[in-house]
Amino acid sequence: MDKHYKKEGKYSYFEAGEGTPIVILHGLMGGLSNFDGVAQYFPSKGYKVVIPDLPIYTQSILKTNVKSFAKYVKDFIAFKGFDKVILLGNSLGGHIALYHTKLYPEKVSGLVITGSSGLYESAMGDSYPRRGDYEYIRRKAEEVFYDPKIATPDLIDEVYATANDRIKLIKTLTIAKSAIRHNMAKDLPKMTVDTCIIWGKNDTVTPPNVAEEFDKLLPNSTLYWIDKCGHAAMMEHPQEFNGILEEWLTKKNL
Repeated sequence: MDKHYKKEGKYSYFEAGEGTPIVILHGLMGGLSNFDGVAQYFPSKGYKVVIPDLPIYTQSILKTNVKSFAKYVKDFIAFKGFDKVILLGNSLGGHIALYHTKLYPEKVSGLVITGSSGLYESAMGDSYPRRGDYEYIRRKAEEVFYDPKIATPDLIDEVYATANDRIKLIKTLTIAKSAIRHNMAKDLPKMTVDTCIIWGKNDTVTPPNVAEEFDKLLPNSTLYWIDKCGHAAMMEHPQEFNGILEEWLTKKNL
């Protein structure tokens, strides 16, 4: 991924391939590497995969909210000179993608959400985060996945470091409140963009009924399930995830 990583102006991002841009938005505790499977597969299929580093912990507290992140994505798309993009988001990234699509529908030719917040999410639960309690953080990180081994020691260390960084902790809680405040239930019926919903059947953060609610409320959505899969389908089952996404993109002529 390193050789495709760029820094230009205020933006840092991964970019590979040529063709229709797929702009990918990572989640709160997620990084660009969460989408390695997508980033390696789709450039050979006629797509330009672009994954910006979202300023989740670097913007002022007043701009630490879903709406500001959606505007950041709009500015990034303009900076890259893209006319229309396919937006793909996981968890908080899905919520940002949804909110961006609500604000700037003319910029989005297709929307893909997986384990998205925007209707409901349990995040780390009511007791998050317990600073200094490594075992608690490890257990919570493992619960994100159907297969706990996906939560590598490096990933757990990263979440632990975030939970023990006072500024990041405050911003994490600010974002959690913003996600609740920016509930999308009333907006979704008015959003007509073609939407692909890919969901883990065993997601405990945004449970399966959340996917069903998204599918019910969005006028032009298709819901796909991945079995034995938690909150980050593109990490746990990259091949199946890519297969579903490619099939949907082909069907929608995107």
